[in-house]
Amino acid sequence: MSDKNQQLTSVKIDKDLFEEFKVECIKRKFSFQKLSERAIHLYLTDEDFRKQVHIHNDLSLEDN
Repeated sequence: MSDKNQQLTSVKIDKDLFEEFKVECIKRKFSFQKLSERAIHLYLTDEDFRKQVHIHNDLSLEDN
């Protein structure tokens, strides 16, 4: 994907969640850009994923 076909965004994310995410990204060689693009694609194309995102409210990491 060329830079001309990309949209720069800015979001605020819970600090603890993002710190845990960064650690996992290093372990798994993944990135926030990959996650966001794939999540947006699934949100637009997969009704079950969209429903799951809409009902998911517990963002605590204690049970994970």
